[in-house]
Amino acid sequence: MIHEVLSVGLLQCNCSTLGDEATHEAIVVDPGDEIDRILAVLARHHLSIKQIIITHAHIDHIAGAARLKAVTGAPVFYNQLDLPQVKMMDIQAGWLGVATPTVAAPDASAEEGTKIAVGDIHGVVLHTPGHTEGSISLHFPGEHLLLAGDTLFAGSIGRTDLPGGDFRKIMASLKDRLMTLPDETKVISGHGAATTITAERHRNPFLQDI
Repeated sequence: MIHEVLSVGLLQCNCSTLGDEATHEAIVVDPGDEIDRILAVLARHHLSIKQIIITHAHIDHIAGAARLKAVTGAPVFYNQLDLPQVKMMDIQAGWLGVATPTVAAPDASAEEGTKIAVGDIHGVVLHTPGHTEGSISLHFPGEHLLLAGDTLFAGSIGRTDLPGGDFRKIMASLKDRLMTLPDETKVISGHGAATTITAERHRNPFLQDI
């Protein structure tokens, strides 16, 4: 598997490109900005995007999705419970002092259990609400990989004080969904350094009592 992570945009969102080396098909997750850099990764590896997946509809994760779709034709998937976030995109843009991006409804909703596949790369959507109501994580068991969005960070968890946030729900998502994954699972968070499930289970101060 080809896996490149770019930190894009004002808030340095981690955008993942996952590519199958045999079929040259790819998934792009959280193209928040800097679409030219993402396209350069695809071109370097001779990859064709089949799916654009958004872990949650905060501006720093979704702002570039429509532009990437316009160039590649790939459908955009995110959980429909985050449509309220899309409806307040102008407010989100105001928080950062940037122009309001074009953001559309998903081509299909990324629901709990939705299968993800390109070539021999197979994953599944985990609905992990708390940071937003529609937050999802993407688990690729064969790759021992979790793309956690802003639900779990190295040494921390996603904030819950923005619209749609819920501390009780994020703790349930962490306990019931993410901390049940195999210890060796590598975690790519929405921002910052990579980690593992075992490291967070033992060192993350938010996870010591669950």
